[in-house]
Amino acid sequence: MSALSPDTVFLIANRGIIVFWVLLIVAPRWKGTDLLVNSVVVPVAIGLTYTWLIARVFMGEGATDASFTSLHGVMAFFTSPVAATAGWIHYLVFDLFIGAWETRDAQRRGIPHLAVIPCLIVTLLFGPIGFLLYLGLRAALGKGGFSLRETAA
Repeated sequence: MSALSPDTVFLIANRGIIVFWVLLIVAPRWKGTDLLVNSVVVPVAIGLTYTWLIARVFMGEGATDASFTSLHGVMAFFTSPVAATAGWIHYLVFDLFIGAWETRDAQRRGIPHLAVIPCLIVTLLFGPIGFLLYLGLRAALGKGGFSLRETAA
């Protein structure tokens, strides 16, 4: 069996992650959403894919002058299709993690889900900006502001 190409893995990950975002947006309190998005099932599967890609990079499918110690080295790292796919999966996973946290946090704090949906969409598209938007929403509603404490207001 031949290994999946970076293009195929990229397409599967990019399209597959949308299912979990749709669940967060349209069915945040459904048990299936909790099982799929808030459990370890999906993160473990994605983590194994990421590990497989990173192993391929370090076994010779990455750029030879790649490193994490300089901008040039990081840019060289992402010239490899395998490394770029791994990096993209890294973004997808962490953005989903933040979106799931926003949803759970909003539920604990009594923030209306309709107000959270724009934050989720921006988090999907622009990660940290969506996170800041959500924290701003909390502050505007008097539901905890910019503190990341897990206790409900």
